[in-house]
Amino acid sequence: MSAPARAATGSSDLLAAVLDAGSFRTWDSPAAAPDGAPAGYRRELAAAAVAAGTDESLVTGEGRIGGRRIAVAVSEFAFLGGSVGTTAARRLVAAVERATACGLPLLLSPASGGTRMQEGTPAFLEMITIADRVAAHRRAGHPVAVHLRHPTTGGALASWGSLGSVTTAEPGALVGFLGPKVYRSLYGHRFPSGVQTAENLRARGVIDAVMGPAELAGLLDRLLAVTARGPSRAAVAPAPAETARPPAAPDAWSSIRATRRPDRPGARDLLRIAARDVIELSGTGTGEAAAATVLVLARIDGVACVLVGQDRAADRLPGPADLRVARRGFALAEELGLPLVTFIDTAGGELSAEAEEGALAGEIARCLVDLTALEVPSVSVLAGQGAGGAALALFGARRRIAARNAWLTPLPPEGASAIVHGTTDRAAEVVAGQCVRSTDLVAAGAVHRIVEELPDAADEPETYLARLAHGIVSELGIAAGPLSGRSPR
Repeated sequence: MSAPARAATGSSDLLAAVLDAGSFRTWDSPAAAPDGAPAGYRRELAAAAVAAGTDESLVTGEGRIGGRRIAVAVSEFAFLGGSVGTTAARRLVAAVERATACGLPLLLSPASGGTRMQEGTPAFLEMITIADRVAAHRRAGHPVAVHLRHPTTGGALASWGSLGSVTTAEPGALVGFLGPKVYRSLYGHRFPSGVQTAENLRARGVIDAVMGPAELAGLLDRLLAVTARGPSRAAVAPAPAETARPPAAPDAWSSIRATRRPDRPGARDLLRIAARDVIELSGTGTGEAAAATVLVLARIDGVACVLVGQDRAADRLPGPADLRVARRGFALAEELGLPLVTFIDTAGGELSAEAEEGALAGEIARCLVDLTALEVPSVSVLAGQGAGGAALALFGARRRIAARNAWLTPLPPEGASAIVHGTTDRAAEVVAGQCVRSTDLVAAGAVHRIVEELPDAADEPETYLARLAHGIVSELGIAAGPLSGRSPR
């Protein structure tokens, strides 16, 4: 562990920035040196307390954000580099246990070099208990927000720093398992530059966002709003008025052509028009970023949910990492007790050597299993193109909606034509007999509701998206009912 090149944000500064003014209340009893601590270490602890203005490397308590209660545990780097000894570890464990007992959301914000070397293995072993208690808090259905400050390394990152429901880091923060000084001492050369940075880890799907304290305060406010217990609205609002008679069901090829319009509204447009308190998550949290999938916590038409959406504007088709991001969303919905919405709009899955080696087929299978096993209400929205296994992977919710022109096929139409006729030129002919349209899916019992396009979603994006949002909320209400069943027959 080495001192950071720039000053770490102090615990009091962070708490002042994110909590409502005057709302913080400490949970900490006075810290004492571990039993049997040598005199030299006791002098270090006393000097650290003077330098930091805190009695240990960790401050815990509770406060309010937007009037809502939240538990906090925040490192103080000025106290021996934020290192975690047995006293700090037990303080952290006690705070997490109290937050769980009180049913409070939890903010964890390490700025630490890791385990305190002066205490060695006894302090090192505390990582096990810390990780267990944070995991138990999440299993109890309470959100954990982690904000990594400069620097966060070692055991702090390998336990409580990596167990958030949502994980952010401050700009330019050093975030890594092995600190640069230790690495250079062990291996005789510097660690590659640009790797252990908040920005790089965000791009790699390890953390969700990079932001300063002011932005963090806004994110936490949205997180508490979305995950607040109790009903989010009294009743479903009336459906937007329809000003035109629904058109006759289009033929399959006309529907496919309509969904391929570049100006057709997609998942991000739905969030822009009909969602509030949006918190976008990035990647799997385990080192993979999604090329074509949106994962958010949000309120859609006033109802809190987790949304996993295929982004039609992405440069690449969904691959294995996208489906692992989807599965992260499924798990998060179950953990937080939030309804799940999946938004399907893809021309197919990624076809590449990397996709095969990344287990694309296996991830499709695991999505099918995970989605159908969810206990929370769920709605799948077939919003446009629905080609192949990447589309089917998100289609297994309890209730299913389709836009009028949406369609679902085993392969992209041109691929099906190549199999049947040896040419891609007869795609329109092939799909005409495949029962791919929204009306065909309703007749088969695979879709419960059609959302009209009057005459095309691209020609009336905002009113179409308002109807779609209303349909999602209505179907979530049905999915939550005792007679909803697991999936349509």
